[in-house]
Amino acid sequence: MTISLDFLPQTVFAYFLIFARCGALTMSLPGIGDAVVPARIRLVLALALSLVLYPLVSKALPDVPGTLSAMIGAVLREVIVGLAIGFAVRLIVSGLQFAATVIAFQTGLAFAQSVDPALGVQNTLFGTFLSMLAVTLIFATDLHHLMLRAVHDSYILFQPGGAFLPGDFAQVSLRTIADAFRVALQISAPFVVFGLVFYLGVGVLTRLIPQVQVFFLAMPANILLGFLLFALLLGTIVTWYMRYFSDAMSPYLAG
Repeated sequence: MTISLDFLPQTVFAYFLIFARCGALTMSLPGIGDAVVPARIRLVLALALSLVLYPLVSKALPDVPGTLSAMIGAVLREVIVGLAIGFAVRLIVSGLQFAATVIAFQTGLAFAQSVDPALGVQNTLFGTFLSMLAVTLIFATDLHHLMLRAVHDSYILFQPGGAFLPGDFAQVSLRTIADAFRVALQISAPFVVFGLVFYLGVGVLTRLIPQVQVFFLAMPANILLGFLLFALLLGTIVTWYMRYFSDAMSPYLAG
């Protein structure tokens, strides 16, 4: 009795297509694809996620192409789709980092910087703190399930072998950037008002008492009041941002 092995090329090709998209996503999604996460961990996660998704999406995958160029094109397309979705989701997180930068400028701590573990670059203290806090709360509140669901639903929104519409995806990305910028301004609005009122008062005090070195008195007061305002609004900022993150993920979910 002979056993046919005709299914092996299709199985290997299908798994490799899934791995190409999942690998690109795990390298670019926030939290999972941060610089602090070792590359081996992300690789193992991509392999495991591809294995889980295989029985769910294998029927939607195309057959093995007849030429090498077509096979490479199919793999590159999956990588592009994965990177596009991953970086689009990362834009959602960037809104909080922009708000933290505005907060740092208004509180006089823009030059106090540290290494951001998420990005591996220098960032303001508020930016590093809020970035790490956002990622921690995303995983603590199970919102990372939305990112994993987006990986699965991407095979419904962007079917392998189908037409990739960069125009529609660009519109969604632009809307994501606009919403992130809007939320960043809303989060940092109290600090902008605080900065305007504080520096206006410092300017009036300078005109009234020119002999006093107002700068040396204003900087500690600015930092102290900024920290107090940040402590009072931190719970509201985080709650608002978690709700925004949940709503912003909806364009990348099938339903």
